[in-house]
Amino acid sequence: MTTDTAPARPLRRILGLGFGLAVAFGGTVGVGILRLPGTLAASLGDARLIVLFWILGGVYALLGAVAVAELSAMMPTAGGFYVYARRAFGNGAGFVVGWSDWLNNVASVAYAAITATTFLGVLWPSATANPRFIAVVIVALFTAFHWVGLRMSRGITAFISVAVGVMLLALVAACFIAPPLTLAVTPPLAATAISLPFFSIAMLGAVVTALRAVLVTFDGWYSPIYFAEENTDPARTLPRAIIGGTVLIAALYLIINIAFLRVLPIPVLAASQLPAADAARVVLPQGGAILVTIISLATVLSLVNAALMLPPRILLAIGRDGLFVAKATEVSAGGTPRVALALTSLTTVALILTGTFDQIVALAAVLFLLNYLSAYAAMFVLRRREPAAPRPYRAVGFPVTTAIVLLGSMLFEVAAIADDWRYGVVAGLLVIGFVLLYLAIRRNLPRRDPL
Repeated sequence: MTTDTAPARPLRRILGLGFGLAVAFGGTVGVGILRLPGTLAASLGDARLIVLFWILGGVYALLGAVAVAELSAMMPTAGGFYVYARRAFGNGAGFVVGWSDWLNNVASVAYAAITATTFLGVLWPSATANPRFIAVVIVALFTAFHWVGLRMSRGITAFISVAVGVMLLALVAACFIAPPLTLAVTPPLAATAISLPFFSIAMLGAVVTALRAVLVTFDGWYSPIYFAEENTDPARTLPRAIIGGTVLIAALYLIINIAFLRVLPIPVLAASQLPAADAARVVLPQGGAILVTIISLATVLSLVNAALMLPPRILLAIGRDGLFVAKATEVSAGGTPRVALALTSLTTVALILTGTFDQIVALAAVLFLLNYLSAYAAMFVLRRREPAAPRPYRAVGFPVTTAIVLLGSMLFEVAAIADDWRYGVVAGLLVIGFVLLYLAIRRNLPRRDPL
């Protein structure tokens, strides 16, 4: 790789498969899996369809994982999707993808911190007096942890991920042990896929709603790619972390939904805003609600922790290639890109203080699909243009498997924009702004090949 400048101190290579699995888990498993089973029940209306859709979601995520696993092993460099877009399409595309990815992750940290204050308020009512202040404190706390160094970040990530996994499995076990909630026999729910005419517009809408909910819940399986330069054996470990993490998450999601379906009838599940809490009330009447609140808070804090570590690595990579300030490439003795971390945290705080929860979520829902589109398209370009390039891992089923996820990402991008075109416009304006910014600085860049 050719770069304008190199950081005075390199990133520390101390991470292994365990961290990769933990960060994939922490960057993916959030409150969505505790809430969205109700969305699927309301859209599909049938237990068999619900289970099928979670299986389909897991398979779809796995197809994406095998594609990104090839890219990560081929280009074990910090920066995530930015690295792949720049190598396949050049500086301009890399710049747009990198900054979009950075902003998407900042938005993820912001709305996760805001969500954490909601659950914290149940356990500590005083937190609801000034939720934005509490969200800022949460971001500041995790920034302090990561400021110390990579060993601290690794330990925090492993601890939170294991704790969340254990609590979720405890809830699942309780669901299989306790007697289910029984209702009188009820007819199929109206306006669900199982009750609507086959291939009707209404049925298609119900199916799309369910699929979108599933795929959004899986977003984050690719988190290990941002730490490629900090991995002791990236060519071997990254594919295992990405694919293994995706399989682990898919299995967990499936068993959680089967557990909820065992204790909650479909009408109850469909009407629930937080199915995990309703299931816990059935299996643990004397403390189930508090348990789910603790689990929900832990999953959201896990997401804050994981998502806050990603953007600094993007800024470091962009800065190292001369597309951002050189200060962003500085790495502390502990292995933290501190200037990049500070810029990320300050922007997150600004977003928390100025934006609303719904605005942040809607913008992120449009932006994150750009990562998928750029990565899957890069696969086709690099396979054709660089057929002899070293590929320690090769995507299973290419080109068919990659074409499936590329087409799917296109369709879901269209659906996300159609759901609220205003945020599509905002996201489009941001992308145009990134393009104009790149054009403004392009003349100062020296000539060089892509990554």
